Amino acid sequence: MPQSYTDIPAGNWIDRFLPACSHPYARLMRLDRPIGTWLLLLPCWWSVAIASEKLPDIWLMVLFAAGAIIMRGAGCVLNDIYDRDFDKKVERTSTRPLASGEVSLKQALLLFALLLFLGLLVLLQMNSFTVWLGVLSLVLIVIYPLMKRIVWWPQFVLGLAFNWGALMGWSAVRGELGWPAVLLYVGGIFWTLGYDTIYAHQDKRDDIMVGVKSLALKLGDKSRGWIAFFFAAAIFFISLAGEGLGFYVVLPAAMAHALWQLIGWKMDDPANCLRRFRSNRDFGFIILAALIAGKFI
Repeated sequence: MPQSYTDIPAGNWIDRFLPACSHPYARLMRLDRPIGTWLLLLPCWWSVAIASEKLPDIWLMVLFAAGAIIMRGAGCVLNDIYDRDFDKKVERTSTRPLASGEVSLKQALLLFALLLFLGLLVLLQMNSFTVWLGVLSLVLIVIYPLMKRIVWWPQFVLGLAFNWGALMGWSAVRGELGWPAVLLYVGGIFWTLGYDTIYAHQDKRDDIMVGVKSLALKLGDKSRGWIAFFFAAAIFFISLAGEGLGFYVVLPAAMAHALWQLIGWKMDDPANCLRRFRSNRDFGFIILAALIAGKFI
């Protein structure tokens, strides 16, 4: 698999603007590949938007953005700690900082601890109910990277972790949980099952070689039909959470985006898989726009 499709892009903003000594740590956090941060952040923003009376609280949006950058970075560091021996065996991942020896295991653990501390500082700016929800999310952060060794559905556990913000956004605004937040959470899990199965298809050969599991390998040629179901279920549950005419006017754009992903997806083309996967940031923004529009129309 051509390495340029997925790992360590060269000549980006990290190389241009950050001190050379920070490059391995920034790459360990995947700061040069922000799509994971967007996919973690958007369910938080959805929930803040739907819990708000009108416009979302900008300060909460900023806090969740900072938290998403920090905790996505922490998750990537932990993933590479777990996978450091696997990564050495695969050309695409052999140049990752831990696998290549640029960063030692001790340095990676210290970075992980620092990121957890920074994440806690962000979390403490919110109400106590949200703080405890955030602490509970650590269980999912710790176990997710191990799931691909155990079950064929690691994307489901990723969905549980990446959409936890759909619960936290609502609680940050209202100090409790409500059914709209739960519906957003369930919809987000199905969304993750869809987009991460698309992503996993680019890694099929490597996953077989190192002996890890994924929905791409489990579903094989049936993946397109399953992904269609995942996206349909995501939109269904999100539609139950939304309200207002504006929401239902904008929501069809998200349906059209999901259909565009499926029609143009080439499951054996890694570059195409990556483009479709990354496009889910736009899907998430369409849902956000729909939720906000529903407050005004």
